[in-house]
Amino acid sequence: MGNIIKAAPGRLEDARWIDLPSNADSRGVLTVVESGRDTPFEIKRVYLLHNIVGDRGGHAHQDTTQIVTAVSGSFELTLSDGTGTRRFILDDITRGLLFGPMLFIRMTGFSSGARALVLASTHYEKSRSIRSWEDYLAAIGS
Repeated sequence: MGNIIKAAPGRLEDARWIDLPSNADSRGVLTVVESGRDTPFEIKRVYLLHNIVGDRGGHAHQDTTQIVTAVSGSFELTLSDGTGTRRFILDDITRGLLFGPMLFIRMTGFSSGARALVLASTHYEKSRSIRSWEDYLAAIGS
């Protein structure tokens, strides 16, 4: 189990959609996200998943809040707190899914050409990530 800290599971009921500010005109749509204005946290890390050939996730972050959106295509994002599960279909760049730490995340069912954008509240530290379902259950005491 390594450096996993015993912690309470995340709160599934706090996961929610947020609208990403978008402005449309005759030229197209501009979607902008400003750290601390459009997000309830300061963005410390941004990453893009692309050329996806298999499922992603399969982990929990001990102290990271995230917003995930589909930049193109679609995919399913599943969150679990060890006892309950919520599934979300991401397919709209103007909506992001906001969720807090200590939820186990799985991303599946990527359409061809799907791309996911993730905004995170922390810098990545491998030691702060729980990389298996078994370790996650041990960390939350299930």
